[in-house]
Parts: sequence; structure tokens; C-alpha cells
Amino acid sequence: MPDNLPDNLPDNLPDNLPDNFRSQLQQGKLLISPLVSLSNPEVAEIFSEVGYDWLFLDAEHSTLSTADLQAIIGRVGNRLPSLVRLQAPEEVSVKKALDIGAAGIIAPQVNSAEQAANIVSWSRYSPEGTRGVGLGRAHGYGFAFDDYLSKANEETTVVVQAEHIDAVNAIEDIAQVPGVDAVLIGPYDLSASLKRIGEIDHPEVTGAIDHVTEVCQKNNIPLGIFGVTVDAVKPYIEKGFTLITVGVDTVMLGHAARKMLGQVRG
Repeated sequence: MPDNLPDNLPDNLPDNLPDNFRSQLQQGKLLISPLVSLSNPEVAEIFSEVGYDWLFLDAEHSTLSTADLQAIIGRVGNRLPSLVRLQAPEEVSVKKALDIGAAGIIAPQVNSAEQAANIVSWSRYSPEGTRGVGLGRAHGYGFAFDDYLSKANEETTVVVQAEHIDAVNAIEDIAQVPGVDAVLIGPYDLSASLKRIGEIDHPEVTGAIDHVTEVCQKNNIPLGIFGVTVDAVKPYIEKGFTLITVGVDTVMLGHAARKMLGQVRG
């Protein structure tokens, strides 16, 4: 612990849930999450009461700031682990997501083994990596500094996204990178990279997904997928995918409101 900090620690420090989550991922358990894009912590808090296994906090395609993410994680972190999808696969984004107490990170647009290795390195403290050392919420603002550092490398989850044809072509090398805990396929961006935007059921897109699936399963790398509906993700669960993101908070809200309004109007 850094010098000049009091010995009497507060009772409300983060519970450091990454160990449980990463262990469950490695054990092949089915882990289901909604995609959270709204900055109101109460939305995430409601999800934490529903029975989900984790929360996908989307800092890439939403307006969620680092402050928003910290408020959400602070609200639900003792109940449900959160993975932050980074704004970009960059070092500063990794540091900020982990320092605020995320159980792990989801790196978008990882298209090479070199990129994947960088993401892992930025997520691990020395000597296993090059993660910068700071005092944030994850460290109990300094009160849990030594404890957090002793467990962070082992407990932090690193997920890379395969969502471009370049990632598909490099997947055999990506799957060999030590420290990559899972590969999450982004079918919509993948379809766009194949000039088939939105056609996620096109044979070119499904063929690319099948290739990633085959390589990752051969290398015992857990697989993830995102789908807006249950029907979209069920076939992948049947294929052995275990890191599942289904539904978006805004879409869920809109559909539920529209359904209720229609029922009232008859």
C-alpha cells in the first residue's frame, strides 16, 4: 500500500468480481448479458436484479463516458461483473476501463495477433504486461492498492472482437495469443467488411463466422456473440458459444413500451 494512507479501511470497497467471472468463462459456463448503452445507473441496476450473469457496457457505440461507466460499475459492481467495450483498441481506453473497476474489457476491431498481444499487455501489470499503475476505484482509491495488484493479472478478463474479414483471416494467429480469454464475434460489422452490410445470414458472413468458430474451438478459446433477439443468439448457443450478449437497453425499452401501448389501445 502507498505511504501515508490510513490503516482503517472502509467497508464499502469494491468486491473485485473479475475472478469469479473469468473463472466461469474458462469453465465454459453460459454467461448472458444485455448491452447497456444508457448512462443512467438505475438502468444497469435494474438489469442486475433480473438475473443476468454480467453486463456489457458499450463505450464504443454509445455516449457512455468514463465517468458514466464508473457510476454504473459503482452501482452494480458488488452484484454483477461488468465488461467495458472500449471506445477503441487503445492503451488509454484499456487503463481507464480497468482502473474504474471493470471486470474486464472487450476490445473492438482487433484484426491481427499483434493487436491482440498489445491489448493483453496493456491489461496486465509488469512483469506480464505494461499496464500503467494508478490509484482508481479498482484499487479502492489506494486503500486496496496492494490487494488489487496482487490479483489483477489473474482476475482481469480480456475479450477481443472478431468483426472484420481481416480478423477472420488472422484468427489462427489471434487464437494463439496468450491472455486472450475469449473471442466475441460482431456479425454486423463483419457483414459490412464483406460488403454485405446487415446481411448477417448471407453465406459469406456465416462462412466467416464458421471459420472463426472452428479455429477458436480447436484452440479452446471461449466464443461470444451479440444478437438483438433471442432467435439471433440461440443457434450460436447450440454451437457452443458461451459469452452471450442479447438485446439492447434502448430496444428493450422501446419494444416493451410499444407493446404495452398497443395492448392498452386494443
